[in-house]
Amino acid sequence: MSATLLTPISECPQSLRPVHVLTLTPFYPSFEDETRGCFVAEPLELTERLGVRNTVFAVQPFYRSRVNVSASAPPAHWMRWFSLPSGFGLPSSGVFLFAKLLKKIRELRLSTPIDLIHAHGALPCGHAAALVSRELGIPFVVTVHGLDAFSANQVKGLVGMWAGRVSRHVYQLARRVVCVSEKVRQQVANSLSNFTSTTVIHNGVDEKLFYQDDKAELSNTVLSVGNLIPTKGHALLLRAFLEIAQQFPEFVLKIIGEGPELSRLRKLVTNLNLVHKVDFIGHQSRQEVAQAMQQCTIFALPSSYEGLGCAYLEAMSTGKPVIGCSGQGIEDVISHGVNGWLVRPNDKSELVAALSSLLANVQLRRRLGNAARQTILQNFTLEHQSDRLSRVYRESAA
Repeated sequence: MSATLLTPISECPQSLRPVHVLTLTPFYPSFEDETRGCFVAEPLELTERLGVRNTVFAVQPFYRSRVNVSASAPPAHWMRWFSLPSGFGLPSSGVFLFAKLLKKIRELRLSTPIDLIHAHGALPCGHAAALVSRELGIPFVVTVHGLDAFSANQVKGLVGMWAGRVSRHVYQLARRVVCVSEKVRQQVANSLSNFTSTTVIHNGVDEKLFYQDDKAELSNTVLSVGNLIPTKGHALLLRAFLEIAQQFPEFVLKIIGEGPELSRLRKLVTNLNLVHKVDFIGHQSRQEVAQAMQQCTIFALPSSYEGLGCAYLEAMSTGKPVIGCSGQGIEDVISHGVNGWLVRPNDKSELVAALSSLLANVQLRRRLGNAARQTILQNFTLEHQSDRLSRVYRESAA
């Protein structure tokens, strides 16, 4: 297993021939949800400035609702393909996607040679890219965005084992496996015995959108942003908030996000008698999320299964003290007590202590928030992400 260190972009030649990259992704902003796949879409314009020509195929299985094109995201070719529903169809989904893509990629190559395919996720896009690579000789890289690199948690039993075998095959064939954190890279490395070249490229933040607004009117809010699924830790956060509510009666908890846990979380709020202290805001635009972060007092997301977590980086970029969990991908970015706060996963007492310490100490919040903003500016902006991606593209297409 090889962990690749990238040459600093300042040392890269300034005059390089354009590299045409075909991006295959199941995550991409749409009119209905402009936040989905923003980590794929937002670096595209900046990589163009670095000599990368991008073509994007945004794919979705036929059984999902059609999406409307987002005016804010770079143009993409939206494509629907046949796939068996649910996790049962995951191992074979790349084969069906390959069958849908092959003719379109052949046609695209007639007008513009393709130097590299960038697939997001091993299944289905990585597997489809591997099959295209075998058929047409186009090299590919694959990005792993979460800790479930081999679909071991998404799919169980024999089907899950099949998905894992396909994923391993994809990683071994890729020119490079791009991981969004060292935690993700270690998971990939620990599950592969054969040589695979891996690189960590963290997602970047638009620091101009998620800026530090010292003049923003604070809203006495503990803010959480994330999909409403069990691993994000919202239930734990609600129980911890109950324990500090009497000590800090002026504070409320606001949760931005949608998901299958909403009804269960609402019921928990009622049972905890927190109805007037907790607000489920639902889906918000990127601008609305940025404004909420600028106005909150603390950002907390006690996620116990997180490859990195863009929301942490965005909140840090707005100069807010962030509470995350140790042992997760965010440990690459947050140094406990220096530029943020880390608690053990599923540990209510540590989360209560963290909330109490930060809410009671304005100077501590200010120190952590300022350090968080500087951390983002120094190493985790969209420019940093784009520079590193461009380097990987050139090295992998060679």
